[in-house]
Amino acid sequence: MISSTTIAAVQEPQRIRGLEMPWNRVMGTTDGPAGAARALGPWHPQEFTAECVETIPEVGGMKTFLFRRSDGAPLAFRAGQYLNIAFPVNGEEQDPVDRSYSLSSSPTEPWTFSVTVKRDPAGLVSPWVHENVKPGTILDMLGPVGAFHLPDADRRARYLLLAAGAGITPIMSMLRTIHSLPGQADVVVLYHGAEAGGFGFHQELAYIASVDSRVKVFYSLGNRSKSEGWEGLTGRLTAAMLDEVAPDANGRQVYACGPEGYLNTATELLNEVGVDDTSIHMEFFSGDRQTILEYQAEIALAVDIAEEIAEEIAESAEDYYEGQPVAFGLYEPGYDNEGTLEATGLPLETVDSIEEDANSSSGGSEELPDAGLPDISTFDSVGTGSLTLSFVRTGINVRIDPEEHILGVAKRAGVKIGANCQEGMCGSCKIVKLSGDVEMNHQGGIRAREIEAGKFLPCCSSALTDLVIDA
Repeated sequence: MISSTTIAAVQEPQRIRGLEMPWNRVMGTTDGPAGAARALGPWHPQEFTAECVETIPEVGGMKTFLFRRSDGAPLAFRAGQYLNIAFPVNGEEQDPVDRSYSLSSSPTEPWTFSVTVKRDPAGLVSPWVHENVKPGTILDMLGPVGAFHLPDADRRARYLLLAAGAGITPIMSMLRTIHSLPGQADVVVLYHGAEAGGFGFHQELAYIASVDSRVKVFYSLGNRSKSEGWEGLTGRLTAAMLDEVAPDANGRQVYACGPEGYLNTATELLNEVGVDDTSIHMEFFSGDRQTILEYQAEIALAVDIAEEIAEEIAESAEDYYEGQPVAFGLYEPGYDNEGTLEATGLPLETVDSIEEDANSSSGGSEELPDAGLPDISTFDSVGTGSLTLSFVRTGINVRIDPEEHILGVAKRAGVKIGANCQEGMCGSCKIVKLSGDVEMNHQGGIRAREIEAGKFLPCCSSALTDLVIDA
């Protein structure tokens, strides 16, 4: 029998100082086996296909989708990064619609990975994802990408993680990662939700906080009204609330994700309580924050690396894989002259699947007539600038200067181009360039094969020459 005195005498575990990601030590070594482990490092983003193997309903209108790569390789990423995924919402014969979703799983378990999607009833993609992505669904992906992530090594490892609504997704990846690693850390999570029963992952959050003394989790109802039985905080984010949950916030690295209004408020309040801008990391999908510039640079690099890897495989798949060290043979996917093969394994069967209504939207993009392009010299011209954008569907020539982004100029001239994030991330403004050259600084919203086919994102592109555009 264990007495209460014995239980009270149990001491905290002894830990090494700080946190270090599993891949960190191979980054600076050239030893054989350690060098081979670079293939598991998160600095090799790729274009790949992945198969859904499980779906998990979450509260708050969210659903988690568990995937594994079709080639059998692990997915290496940093906690907080995201994937750009192509969804065939308009059918397999039409162009897919790209969306970026944060990874919610931990990179310390790389053989499967998950994204968690909040359903927006008015959205195009998220309802389709909830209704149509099931075990066996295979999707095209690009990643990992994103500058919002935990460091590879941190001797202090003192964090304040702020989340609102679906912003809990990348924060969950960070928390799962920290919980899975040895080392000293001090983590405070503050999670804002609209209703008491709408906090995603609340059971897992409670479990982690109960077994990991390094983690404290706080909840707040943002509507300032306390539900019956509610024991958490109430009200929107304030400086007083930050002081209550983390009075030493100015000594922590802060990672925050949520709606733009929430993040703007968080930035002001964090500065108010003494947190330096260099210690604040935000997950913005729109807006003019400095993190957007970091995304642009990192995702441009991600696309370049993915293209280089694809070219190497296409040129000589056999040489590519036989060139890997023998010690790393475990991770080799099958291949032929066309590239990697899908991994073989047990057939997938859906167990106790839940019937869902298939209410996905359908339709296709209008195609230009086969008769050829219209005579652009007959179009009316508007605007000023040294270059000309000719929009063949709208029937207008728009003058533009090289430093201007094409989307803004086009919209001011009345050209209808759908757009969402306007930062090169979501891919919703993707159109076809029939002739001419552009400079594009995107964030993963377009794939290499689409660029080769003449597509581009006008929201993050400027004209290098006169352009003829299918819009």
